[in-house]
Amino acid sequence: MIAAVSDNRAIGRGNLMPWHISEDLKYFKRITTGGTVIMGRKTFLSIGRPLPGRKNIVITRGDGSGLPEGVAAAGSVEDAFRLAEKEGRPCFVIGGGEIYRQAIQHADRLYITRVHTCIPDADTFFPEILPEHWEKISTSEKKTDPESGLSFEFAVYERVK
Repeated sequence: MIAAVSDNRAIGRGNLMPWHISEDLKYFKRITTGGTVIMGRKTFLSIGRPLPGRKNIVITRGDGSGLPEGVAAAGSVEDAFRLAEKEGRPCFVIGGGEIYRQAIQHADRLYITRVHTCIPDADTFFPEILPEHWEKISTSEKKTDPESGLSFEFAVYERVK
């Protein structure tokens, strides 16, 4: 799983990310390129297009008929994982909140950009990263986004065996 998460676990507001941090977007692209990305329909619509250089799987209750060519539809998180497994590439769940909530039990690694702010009017949240389930294996130094002034850091967690 990969996400940018605020100090109050916010990841979205009005189907949009509550910040724009260029370095985080570059990190996301570097980590996920060449892999398979799994997302919910609302996340796909907010992005607006398939992410290039990645196999895109969208979880939807519909039949996927409105999705662009080359984007696979899945009826559930489990179906999406089965499709991703056939691809034989690294797989990343990229949102939204409900998809993260359903998928976290299956995840073995979390790539989390910790954005040091609180979003009081957020409407979408990342599940709590509980220390009994997750061990932080790396973290970057704190950085500051020159445009927004937000401080952030990259952290990687692995599931405790």
